[in-house]
Amino acid sequence: MSRFELRAALSLSSIYALRMLGMFMILPVFALYAAGHLQGATPALTGLAIGAYGITQAVLQIPAGLLSDRIGRKPVMIGGLLLFALGSVVAAEGHTIYIVILGRALQGSGAIAAAIMALTADLTREEHRIKAMAFIGMSIGLSFAIAMIVGPILNKWVGVPGIFWITAVLALGGIGVVRFVVPTPAVTRMHHEAEAVPSEFGRVLRSGDLLRLDFGILVLHMILTATFVVVPLVLRDEVNFEAARHWEVYLPVMVCSVLAMIPFIIQAERKGQVKPIMLGAIALLCLAELGLFLLPVTLADIVMLLFLFFTAFNLLEAMLPSLISRVAPLDCRGTAMGIYSSSQFLGAFLGGSLGGLVQGRYGVHGVFVLTALGALLWLLVAAAMNPPRQLASYIHKVVVKDQADAERLQRELTAVAGVAEAVIIPDEGVAYLRVDRRVFDEAALP
Repeated sequence: MSRFELRAALSLSSIYALRMLGMFMILPVFALYAAGHLQGATPALTGLAIGAYGITQAVLQIPAGLLSDRIGRKPVMIGGLLLFALGSVVAAEGHTIYIVILGRALQGSGAIAAAIMALTADLTREEHRIKAMAFIGMSIGLSFAIAMIVGPILNKWVGVPGIFWITAVLALGGIGVVRFVVPTPAVTRMHHEAEAVPSEFGRVLRSGDLLRLDFGILVLHMILTATFVVVPLVLRDEVNFEAARHWEVYLPVMVCSVLAMIPFIIQAERKGQVKPIMLGAIALLCLAELGLFLLPVTLADIVMLLFLFFTAFNLLEAMLPSLISRVAPLDCRGTAMGIYSSSQFLGAFLGGSLGGLVQGRYGVHGVFVLTALGALLWLLVAAAMNPPRQLASYIHKVVVKDQADAERLQRELTAVAGVAEAVIIPDEGVAYLRVDRRVFDEAALP
């Protein structure tokens, strides 16, 4: 990658990470705060406040991406960050649970994920685009891990309203990064591998394997959000572990779970064991939730079960986007990722809403039954998925004169050793390939 591309990738990753950091920091602390400080708070409304950002994000992110094609990436990103900052201020100043719910929904309405991905594609060459998007993916995982540790520490120092104010400041800082650090592209155009295209929705939604993956990310984030509607309460009220020290649980759990998942990622990729390892991770997620329901409530048990939970969660969070890329039609990957991302945010909304409702009716341990059943259902759905082919994505720049020329070049590309599929998008001047890296002859590409 050139210095220009590296600057673009790092600056856009930082914007995404800061925004998600603001979303996630309240996850380990909000349930502890709501009951004692917000008028009208009930378990159901507390859960809704935690997950409210998900519904607006799910509904608006694809339209915001399409809007960025018309009016530009940066105006959409700046507008989204302003909405996110406004929602943070509303939540910070809210003294009732209803105002905080409104603030969280406003935060989610600043849906800039699709615009960031499109701008990343505008600012990078075809051969480096996947690397740049990998930076963004890693930044999301890093922001989540940091949020789980920093949230309880900040809660001790400034409280939940202070966390919302910090989130607003981070969003405004993100606007500065967009304005002064992120390069402005010379040309803005549609990129099929990075953006949702409405005409492709039908193809994507007719794919059974893609729908299984969409259902999977929905359930995964439903489980995550529902679990953290109640885990902070279990630690404080049943384990008698001081809320200000909850980071002492999350820090070793997060670090150890990330280290534990790495061998499984390597095994999945190098040995072609993606589906068995994915099913094993879903089963582990189910067992961790059952353990939280069945085992005696002790600090040691909670730490062990959270370690299992986050090992499975981090593994699945890393594997699912890669599977979407492998399963989606070559010229529909941006659309497939858009629907996948909307499913993820919808899962966060459902997790908060259903987790709060179940807690209010059946208590905190009823939520663990809900999440275990969700994981079990996902396991049954995922078991029917076709094993993904061990192929990598490759983007090759081409020049074609007309459709006949594109068809001729496509035949030549598929004849190259190691090329399993090829689709040419003449308007973009690129060919999207799926290749077997073990035998792929890059030098033979026409």
